[in-house]
Amino acid sequence: MRLMKPDLLPMWLLLCSGLTEAFEPASSFLVGAAGVAAAGWISPKIFCYFQECCQPDWISFSSRGLKTDLDKNLFGQHIASRIIQTAVSGFMNSDRPKKPLVLSLHGWTGTGKNFVSQLIAENIYKEGMDSNFVHVFSTTTHFPHQQTQLNSYKSQLQRWIKGNVTNCERSFFIFDEVDKMNPDLIESIKPFLDYYDKVDGVSYLKSIFIFLSNTGGDNIAQIALDYWKAGKNREEIKYTDLEGPLSEALFNSKGGFFRSGLIENSLVDFFVPFLPLEYKHVVQCALRAMRDNGYLEKQDMAERLAGDFIYFPKTEKVFSASGCKKVQTKLPFYM
Repeated sequence: MRLMKPDLLPMWLLLCSGLTEAFEPASSFLVGAAGVAAAGWISPKIFCYFQECCQPDWISFSSRGLKTDLDKNLFGQHIASRIIQTAVSGFMNSDRPKKPLVLSLHGWTGTGKNFVSQLIAENIYKEGMDSNFVHVFSTTTHFPHQQTQLNSYKSQLQRWIKGNVTNCERSFFIFDEVDKMNPDLIESIKPFLDYYDKVDGVSYLKSIFIFLSNTGGDNIAQIALDYWKAGKNREEIKYTDLEGPLSEALFNSKGGFFRSGLIENSLVDFFVPFLPLEYKHVVQCALRAMRDNGYLEKQDMAERLAGDFIYFPKTEKVFSASGCKKVQTKLPFYM
């Protein structure tokens, strides 16, 4: 809850508030509410009234909220929705998890991987994706020179994750574009994802790690297309149909999970497949975007927008090439 403008707060309070979202692994992480209280400046209760803290007032999981959000807003992903709901609820409702929750989300662009990460954050943290305890890594942004600075990146990443989990054990890490990441970079954080009670004095057991990747998207799409050609409903596709081809593709494809010890040691709890989206799902995304942007929901407009998307394969034109990714940017031109 932010009741004051930042410029009205005492300077010392500003200096001691939270972690920066910029990727600065080499910097020392800032003092949290406990540190401020220890210094005798202010009680943690008062401090945490104004400033986000690693406490239940700011971190409180809603299983029902996550299920509602997935049911209402995630389209065409019956497998992913079920896995996410079960995995996150089971983990967050456990007082003593045996390891951190590690999920790897796979599929074509625009199928909902980033969106699901956002829904998880919004149902755990009061501040959602703006929480100081939610950390997003983009491979191309944060690790642009992997060929020349790999060792430096590995060291910085380890220190930065350790600092953030030390600050709050309920930390949430999202790694985007894992298919562009050097495998050694992911391998460097393997101890944090394992079944250890503590690593160098820090427990990672209550943290969440999510990896997002396009790798395996073609394998998933091919299975979905086979079902479509056979006249079967996509809801008949089971996780067991996808799990084997997906994990094999990840282990043998260039990218962050190539020959990965995380796969060999079964440290990824679920490889979550996101099916390619069809025309009807793009229409649903358009209607949701209208609602979210304050427009009246117009079915004909949503159908026109969805009809102008590119669909693959070229002959069948079953799946949207960009999923729902361009709906938000295209919407104003149709409204």
